[in-house]
Amino acid sequence: MSVFIIILMLLVLIGVSNVVNRFVPFIPVPLIQIALGAVLVILPLGIHLHLEPELFFLLFIAPLLYNDGKHTPRDELWKLRAPILLLAVGLVFITVCVVGYVVHWLIPSIPLAAAFGLAAILSPTDAVAVSSLAGRIHLPKSLKRLLEGEALMNDASGLVAFKFAIAAAVTGVFSLPKASLSFLVISIGGLLVGALVAFLIIGLRQLLRRAGLEDETMHMLLQILTPFLLFLIAEELGVSGILAAVAGGLVHAIENERMAFTMPSLQNVSNATWSVILFVLNGLVFVLLGLQIPGVSRTILSDPNFDNFKVIGYAILIFVLLLVLRFVWTLLFARGGRWFGNQNQEVPSMRMMTLTAISGVRGTVTLAGAFSIPLILQNGDPFPQRDLIIFLAASVILFSLLTASIVLPLLAKQKSTEGDAERERMEREWQLEVMTAAVRALQKMSSEKNEVAVDTVIGDYKLMMQQLGQKDGKVRRLPRFQQEEAGMRLLALDIERKYVNDRLESGQVSREQANYYLNMLEQIELILANKLDLGKVLVKNLWRRLKIAINAIFQPRLAASFAEPDIAEIRTLKMQCSQAVVDEFSKRCALQSDEATEGVLDYYQQMLDRLRRFTFGSRRKDASFNDCRRELHWIAIQAERDAVQHFFESGDITRDMASLLRRIIRNREASLYELEEIG
Repeated sequence: MSVFIIILMLLVLIGVSNVVNRFVPFIPVPLIQIALGAVLVILPLGIHLHLEPELFFLLFIAPLLYNDGKHTPRDELWKLRAPILLLAVGLVFITVCVVGYVVHWLIPSIPLAAAFGLAAILSPTDAVAVSSLAGRIHLPKSLKRLLEGEALMNDASGLVAFKFAIAAAVTGVFSLPKASLSFLVISIGGLLVGALVAFLIIGLRQLLRRAGLEDETMHMLLQILTPFLLFLIAEELGVSGILAAVAGGLVHAIENERMAFTMPSLQNVSNATWSVILFVLNGLVFVLLGLQIPGVSRTILSDPNFDNFKVIGYAILIFVLLLVLRFVWTLLFARGGRWFGNQNQEVPSMRMMTLTAISGVRGTVTLAGAFSIPLILQNGDPFPQRDLIIFLAASVILFSLLTASIVLPLLAKQKSTEGDAERERMEREWQLEVMTAAVRALQKMSSEKNEVAVDTVIGDYKLMMQQLGQKDGKVRRLPRFQQEEAGMRLLALDIERKYVNDRLESGQVSREQANYYLNMLEQIELILANKLDLGKVLVKNLWRRLKIAINAIFQPRLAASFAEPDIAEIRTLKMQCSQAVVDEFSKRCALQSDEATEGVLDYYQQMLDRLRRFTFGSRRKDASFNDCRRELHWIAIQAERDAVQHFFESGDITRDMASLLRRIIRNREASLYELEEIG
């Protein structure tokens, strides 16, 4: 029961970490999850979860690498095969040799074989950490593919080197020819076994389908079991389970392309299910890392036999050495080929090589490997400096994560030399991408019952896309103007609110009309408000409603004043309010014109024009059609938001661009709500 409670707490922490990240977006989610895991152990709750290396590799690393292999473009991996192998194999063994000797020289109490073991487990980058950081930092696409390919392959080389180094430390026996042959057998064998088992599983699924068993749930279960079967079978045969999972993922990527046409419903279920699984596994990896760090640190830092400053200094030196080695290795071999798929550039820039060096993030794979160091040697003596080796590994993990989180965003931000026109062009392109995603979502929703409504909403989007494509560079959509325009929209709503209250006091509108209209303004205000001023808007609206409730107590007739009035009357009131805003903003523009004010003025002028041309009889549809169209509009808006999140997490757009697109969607949502409420 206690283990179940701990697991529930870890899942809660994953959710909390993502909430925290929304308020402090400059801190990557992995660091937040590590910190939360550490806090959970530090608090006097009696929580302790021992990290079992073999179980960790099976439960977490196998499915995560399988998924990475399934979604990594095969043609890009093949194009980058030379640099991937140089980093995943060559750099690993260079790191083992150089760092191993340096560690033994710095800390003579760590035997040379054990120092080689520490260097080996520090050599592979962590695929989970790399993908988590790359999704939040706008790295060049070619570099992302290189890092993903390296992380897929170097676990095997690093773990094999670690295995032989620790075996040499335990037994005192080491054979370089035997180790080299074993590495080839374990690596190539893992790839072959993974591919073979994956083809067998695909064949089994095809047999089941021919037998008429096309239940999505059963096929989904087979998909979930696949990475675990790949890992277990490969490990039982004595080859790399990690590479078997990667190879199986690459093979299943081919099947996925066919499945999109043969079983589209399974494709949808698969994508949704795996997104949840990966979200949980990615989070648990870093929370578990956080759970281990306090105990590892306490063992060394509280030991009087160690000088804390000296030990931390050793960790920093080792981390710096890893960075330097990675940079020098990249520099040396970059001159021998075209690294990043750019045929016009012989040698990558210094910035690109620095990004490559700092992006070599270490993660939980390193710590899990360190925990697998045996407690005793073959002769019965304790393994020399085991706790110190684990502490150094954990420290290097933290230093690599912190450095990448701080430095990568600074280096990844290219100094923009293009002007406003170029930025506006990029923004328009991404707006079109987002709207295209909404159209695709609507097309999937189409059926015989809602075909007319779907075509209507798609027509609205195509008209917006056409208008956006025809803009001539005078778009007021740069981030600063978009934010200022949202503020001016809130000011315009205040003008509308004052106009309605004045007409209510003079008796020109009824209480029912005023309450309906003011409630509509509140909802628009909430949609427009961003996370910085949402609290202020909520407090204002809450106070406004509280006053209405108090008045209703003393004036019972007001209790029924929220009944819906005639829409035609609301439409007339909207025209009057819009005219009031146009008059006020026209005066502002006459005194001092700016982009935001002109944008809001243009919006209200278009609203007035639309209302004046609105013919109630010709445009009216039945209630079911209007309800269906309204629902489809909200589905499209949500599809736009999902598309922005996907582009951001995949690293295609920056955080600033994602925020800008969300503000544009929020403005469109407010306009849509306004139009739905008045007709």
